[in-house]
Amino acid sequence: MANIKSAEKQNRKMIKNRARNRAAMGSLRTAVKAARTAVDGKAANAAELVKNAVSIIDSAVTKGILKRQTASRYVSRLAHRAAH
Repeated sequence: MANIKSAEKQNRKMIKNRARNRAAMGSLRTAVKAARTAVDGKAANAAELVKNAVSIIDSAVTKGILKRQTASRYVSRLAHRAAH
């Protein structure tokens, strides 16, 4: 339990940021999963879903939710699946 005012504020900020980051990661995982299943099932809108997933991944990097190399790996794996 924080006793100092600035530490209490930091805890409040941490709770808000954690909720925002978890929500963003949840939507990212959903988009990646949708793209993966569309590519594997050879769905007609697979290219669109992959493009959407890549866009969400890139925005997560911009927001500091994902590291750049992690995002690059996700995009690379999606592109590899889509190509084969």
